[in-house]
Amino acid sequence: MTSTSVGMRCPDCAGRKTQVRTVRNLTDEPTLTYVLIAINVIVALGTLFSGGGSTSAGGTLLDDGGLSRFHIEQGEYWRLITSGFLHAGLLHLMFNMFGLYILGGLVEPAVGRLQFVIIYFVSLLAGAFGALLLEPEGLTVGASGAIFGLMGAAVVVMRARGINPMESGLGLWIGLNLLITFTIPNISIGGHLGGLLGGALAAYVLVDLRERVRVPAAAGLLLAGAIGVASVVGSVMVSGSA
Repeated sequence: MTSTSVGMRCPDCAGRKTQVRTVRNLTDEPTLTYVLIAINVIVALGTLFSGGGSTSAGGTLLDDGGLSRFHIEQGEYWRLITSGFLHAGLLHLMFNMFGLYILGGLVEPAVGRLQFVIIYFVSLLAGAFGALLLEPEGLTVGASGAIFGLMGAAVVVMRARGINPMESGLGLWIGLNLLITFTIPNISIGGHLGGLLGGALAAYVLVDLRERVRVPAAAGLLLAGAIGVASVVGSVMVSGSA
């Protein structure tokens, strides 16, 4: 046995380098993540100056951009997107932007900017569908659906790279966030679960399926886009049945 910095190893093993698996390319900056954070912060400032306080859910932008079945039934489909960039207070914004900073910094360099932005918006739309499906009344805002989607995408990407998500701490983080989702009131359960599922499915067809089946990149993009379109159609249908 040979003494090494990590303990006793056999002579053959002591001379080998340890293989390190990583999800992201450390040379790539998560530029789009920073852009998304900036947009959310700018919109939050707009909400503040439009008549709603930083801890108020009554601002003009929130009223005009928040998500509800009633507004979607009236044909205001832009709310499926705008609701994901609005937040009901400073604390809500800070928690979501922290999650976006961490997860975006992990996922964007791993999958590339194009696939990252597709995963983000598919997750946002899937989260909107989930919110409308489980919450018939009230106004829903926040980037939580998209951020939960990045959690699901991170799990898929890690598994595709041969990394156990539970060993990375991501599994614990998802479990903690799900616990908060189901135990704290006034949190969109449907938005979180919808986003989580949408992000995982988008990452699967863009990353895992492509590597397993060797399908063309365009096919993965079309399948991911189809998930987003299905979420929009589902949102319109469930709102029309209210």
